[in-house]
Amino acid sequence: MSKIRASHILVKTEEEALNLYNEIKDGKIEFEAAAMENSMCPSGRNGGDLGFFGKGMMVKPFEDAAFDLEVGEISQPVETQFGWHLIKLTDKKD
Repeated sequence: MSKIRASHILVKTEEEALNLYNEIKDGKIEFEAAAMENSMCPSGRNGGDLGFFGKGMMVKPFEDAAFDLEVGEISQPVETQFGWHLIKLTDKKD
């Protein structure tokens, strides 16, 4: 079964997520620095790193978005019951 390694930034609003997404895409801030400064998740301390995980370990909308990414790619904002996420795929194992 394949596993992926992802980092994320968790914020309260879609607007916040979109603003961060645009700043990262425009090269104004690195994803990891944005996670440390903005993420509500404890993983923010580690630049948002969630480590490796397989299917069924994360909530469905998050998992679907994460598994659709290519390594190095950052998702558009994804909503879950926890808030709004930006997800960056950092590694893949088959």
